[in-house]
Amino acid sequence: MKGARPQQAVLTKDNDQTKTAETRAVIEGMVDGLNDHRIDDIGEFFSASFRWLGNAGCGTKSGLKEFQENWQRPFQAAFSDKVCVDEARLFDGEWAAAFGRQEATHSGEFMGIAPTGKRVEIRYMDFWKVKDGRIADNWVMVDFPYVMQQLGVDPFNGHGWEEYDAGRKVAPRPDAA
Repeated sequence: MKGARPQQAVLTKDNDQTKTAETRAVIEGMVDGLNDHRIDDIGEFFSASFRWLGNAGCGTKSGLKEFQENWQRPFQAAFSDKVCVDEARLFDGEWAAAFGRQEATHSGEFMGIAPTGKRVEIRYMDFWKVKDGRIADNWVMVDFPYVMQQLGVDPFNGHGWEEYDAGRKVAPRPDAA
């Protein structure tokens, strides 16, 4: 890299290490709440003004009400019998991270795909910032393309990079110009 290096880890530079147990309790309780399909009272775990920052296809939600109305309700309408399974969790002061999967039945419209009744796996990764005993920020990646593939839709129209893995396509070389 030429030039000055960018500043790294700005958001965690003032992380209060004494808050690890509190953060763990908030996240574990919130995941249990999601598995209980709680919506109306999920604010027990989130600050009213928290930010949910999702990847393309998921969007961003500003505040608890937007999260409930623009994520939780549509998600539960599209996917019933949902169970969240964190495969790994890390806790460090006011920060927590997890990745895992949700197992659910596709019972409502999703990305324009009519209900199929298929059981699907919905992979995700989350990073949470907990402040004053509630989630203040949540950065999330939900693997909607993988869900779409399970439902018979190729979101990449044959151009997914799995083609490189399968040996059907050769990657261009950056020095070939």
